[in-house]
Amino acid sequence: MYEAKNTQRAVVRIGYDGRVHKEFRGANAADRFATEVKVLKYLEARGCPFVPKLLESDSDQLRLVTTNCGARVEQMSDEKMKQIFEELESYGVRHDDAFLRNITYRASDGRFCVIDFEFATIIGPALENESNEDGEKGDSGVAQHVRWSGKTDRGRIRPNNEDAFLAIMLDYRDVRYLGRIGEAVLGQGDFLFAVSDGMGGEKSGEFASRIATEKITLLLPRRFKLSPHRLQACYQEILQELFMSVHQELTKLGEADDRLRNMGATLSLGWFTRGWMFYGHIGDSRIYHFNTAGEMKQITEDHSHCGWLRRQGKLNEREHRMHPRKNVLEQALGAGHQYIKPQFGALQWKPGDRFLLCTDGVVDGLWDRAIQEYIVEPPTDLKDIPPAERIVREAVRESGRDNATAVVVELC
Repeated sequence: MYEAKNTQRAVVRIGYDGRVHKEFRGANAADRFATEVKVLKYLEARGCPFVPKLLESDSDQLRLVTTNCGARVEQMSDEKMKQIFEELESYGVRHDDAFLRNITYRASDGRFCVIDFEFATIIGPALENESNEDGEKGDSGVAQHVRWSGKTDRGRIRPNNEDAFLAIMLDYRDVRYLGRIGEAVLGQGDFLFAVSDGMGGEKSGEFASRIATEKITLLLPRRFKLSPHRLQACYQEILQELFMSVHQELTKLGEADDRLRNMGATLSLGWFTRGWMFYGHIGDSRIYHFNTAGEMKQITEDHSHCGWLRRQGKLNEREHRMHPRKNVLEQALGAGHQYIKPQFGALQWKPGDRFLLCTDGVVDGLWDRAIQEYIVEPPTDLKDIPPAERIVREAVRESGRDNATAVVVELC
């Protein structure tokens, strides 16, 4: 074991196994020790990947043992340093000694890390099992898990399925594709779900929807883990870049190959991060929000003349469903459109909220009240079926004239 630091506040030694041993001393040593232990436990519970993990702690000796986060960094721009500490704040901790001396470089994964939390403040929500001063469990008001289900069906008439859906988790390293049904702990990463309905001759619609969803996995990881206030400030720019990239790709392919001419796609996506859902949308696929009371609201706008008429109160739901031009889109990715103006927005969710992303094949088969029923209070014989599957199954049973796709996201 060799000595890495010896100051009035602490002695730090590195063991031959690489573990870091820290002994607190000097003024307020007990308080500083308690703060570091509490903060490290908090960050581990929140899934922060770029801080040490607490292995041992001894409150009598004021000693702790952590994993090693690499070598100290000698030089870094102020902007880069600011980004690292802002990223830490996205996990609910503000470092009160936010200087270069508390940043290291971990060569094993090429990651900059943050260390030494004896001067730090927890600014995020209380942990689910954390007790307050009265010994009661804190209620963070923030969901601990995200649960999802996805389903697509070609319907009863179409020869092929031009719909596609996507479920992925983003973290600072990569993109991970999620299964059709699953549940995960929030804080491990950001979660993104999307549906797309392709259009065009032969199988070009199928190709278009696949391009739309695959582009997401190529572009979004570059923007992962901005601090919350920076993400809220620039999410529209991020999503605009994504939508324009897909639009340009579909347009370019359509111009290069007559078989793909005017192919296009709708795209509705929800990007779930701490406390927020950022969404982007174009076309007539939809995103619905169900609050904790079970009330349903369509948060996206159908980009069609009929959709505009309904928003103006000139068509009711029945008239909209029966209108001969209800599927004529004024906005879509590709599809011969020179200009596009996607819809972007942000919604602050609460535990118990649910979201449905679906293509127009679902809406063709189910009225709004039926969608709400199958999500909020499904019949007894359907309760054990994953929500997205029950939505698609019933939509195809009622109509089946179009492909039908749904993704249901639940915060719990």
